[in-house]
Amino acid sequence: MPELPEVETVKEVLKKQILNQKILDVIVNYPKMIENMSSLEFINKLKNQTIIDIKRRGKWLLFELNDYYLLSHLRMEGKYYIKNFNDEVTRHQHIIFKFKDFELRYNDTRKFGRMYLLDKDNIYNTKPLNELGYEPWDDKLDINYLKSKYKNKRLPIKTVLLDQSIIVGIGNIYDDEILFLSKINPYKKASELTDIELNNIINNTKIVLEKAIKLGGTTIKTYTSSEGVHGRFQNELLVHTKTNCPICNSKLNIDKINGRSTYYCINCQK
Repeated sequence: MPELPEVETVKEVLKKQILNQKILDVIVNYPKMIENMSSLEFINKLKNQTIIDIKRRGKWLLFELNDYYLLSHLRMEGKYYIKNFNDEVTRHQHIIFKFKDFELRYNDTRKFGRMYLLDKDNIYNTKPLNELGYEPWDDKLDINYLKSKYKNKRLPIKTVLLDQSIIVGIGNIYDDEILFLSKINPYKKASELTDIELNNIINNTKIVLEKAIKLGGTTIKTYTSSEGVHGRFQNELLVHTKTNCPICNSKLNIDKINGRSTYYCINCQK
């Protein structure tokens, strides 16, 4: 599943390809992907809009247009591809943006991806962006903030760390890596974390995600970034998908915590 580093990588790739391109037409092959309006309204509003910039908020891509922001969430398997007009349209290419010389096609085998088209004013105070927590590098993300968010949460920190309303962008892969570096057992209740552990989570979240961004994210299972840009962070994973601890060499535990595969070392993460 694309997480923050993968979405950041897609953003940077697309910026090199479609900035300043005018949308001449849009084809919607799966209308349920459009969240806040009909597909006909979506198409009509997007015609003749120019891609001014592409930003990211959490795991959302934000395409800045003349009058709107197009928000796109890749969910499990969403990808964007640049195609020629005469390239075959496959059954998984659900939204097609037509430019002067090429097409941008949104491909999603499981159809979980979603799009919003919003007026440019006040988008950060409108659903879905107003439901998101702080970015990992936000100065407001500190120990006191996490204590206030975690104080009533009796769930395992493994689960709570995935809550996008607290910290955005952390998914299952990076969750395991952050907890391992922080020496925190994934079953420990979020409400029971010490100040030192909270500080470790803050610092290691930045370290892990910054490194992953530099390496183009993680290519794992069904995810590759657009136009064949493959992430190299999978070569740097310490515990996720591994069999032995890189520190003590003991066999890693692989459990399901709230349905998520979780890799951890019982010796190093007591």
